[in-house]
Amino acid sequence: MSDCEPRGLLIRPIRNGTVIDHITPGEAINVIRILGITGTTSECLSIATNVNSKFSGTKDIVKIENRELSKEEVDRIALIAPHATINIIREYQVIGKIGVEIPSVVSGVIRCPNPGCISNSNEPIKSRFAFNNGKLRCLYCDARISTDIASHII
Repeated sequence: MSDCEPRGLLIRPIRNGTVIDHITPGEAINVIRILGITGTTSECLSIATNVNSKFSGTKDIVKIENRELSKEEVDRIALIAPHATINIIREYQVIGKIGVEIPSVVSGVIRCPNPGCISNSNEPIKSRFAFNNGKLRCLYCDARISTDIASHII
């Protein structure tokens, strides 16, 4: 940073809620989608993309006020941001910090790329994928997803 550049916070601190840090660059919008946050929901959030990171070059950050994430939500985030950290904030202080873990089985999060898969029919079932060696495999039809997982998120 040169002496001419302004210094300070990009996004104001939150009093209570969750900060999702170290999101893979460009994936913040997909994180929001995974969490079901839309323009019609009530969450107050801040998003920063392509923020400088001393560990990875750049990263995205999402701050959600007055909401703590469930384990299922954290597991979903791990699919597209495997190095993310979840910070729980209370009274402006980080009271907990956890890394994400990719679950071995993911249900109802990924749309199967096989149009003939039973999970894409009108049957009342959720998609189910096993995660192994960086690839997702449909447990119904054996279709595989190894790249651009975010485009298959429901």
